[in-house]
Amino acid sequence: MGSSPKIEALREHLKALEADGHPVDDARFDLGHSAADRHLGGLATHGLHEVYAATTPDATAALGFALGLVRRAGGDRPVVWGVQAMAGLETGQIHGPGLRELGLDPGRLVLVRVKEMKDLLAAGEEALSCGAVGAVLLTAWGESKALSLTATRRLSMAAGQGRATAVLTRLAAQPQPSAAETRWRVRGGLSRALEAEAPGHPTYAVELLRHRLGAQPRTWIMEWDRERGVFEQGGQNAGHEQSKRPTLPGGLVSPAADGSAAAGGGAVRRYG
Repeated sequence: MGSSPKIEALREHLKALEADGHPVDDARFDLGHSAADRHLGGLATHGLHEVYAATTPDATAALGFALGLVRRAGGDRPVVWGVQAMAGLETGQIHGPGLRELGLDPGRLVLVRVKEMKDLLAAGEEALSCGAVGAVLLTAWGESKALSLTATRRLSMAAGQGRATAVLTRLAAQPQPSAAETRWRVRGGLSRALEAEAPGHPTYAVELLRHRLGAQPRTWIMEWDRERGVFEQGGQNAGHEQSKRPTLPGGLVSPAADGSAAAGGGAVRRYG
């Protein structure tokens, strides 16, 4: 005897939910890095991804990698970047020309500055669920009870509802259980000089810590090619030595000369 329409509807609904509160969504994006893409099988476009800085000095590298994810996933759609105040104080303010050096248009960025973690999470959830943005990047500083497993489930569900990518960057924090599809730990790497000894591409030692769909932990050295907007195989040095850090052309989060977030680099809308 066939199932009733109500039972079939229930099955479809349950299929759309996983045990940890994730909506199932087939939309995927890749990194452009062939080895990593083969290993990962793509990343959820409408899901949550976590990026941890390996150490506090690696914050810029973690943010650079996270911004690469945002560009790969969000395309040309607007991006909301929520920043906890302490992160800005510790790592420097967002710099418009630095964003352009990474291949991102500051004119498509909506910047939200908040003091408390709970406000960062609320802003992220609101932005993700609105359906008007391609990606939401949240930069959180330190440990907080507010950033619980339940809170990350809410972010994941909001990403599915609004069909946007959520990237949560954790600075000065240790990996914790969450509803993220992927969890990464990033260190700065040594870049390879380009022709005529020009500064090389930003380079990161990227470690996959967890993948909900079963991909095993692995580490890659990745370069970010801003012209093509892809991650590529990086140089031989993983950059694990604390004293060796990459210099990102133009700066990523260095303060602008006039103190604004977008001096010389296009308008950045601010809220908070």
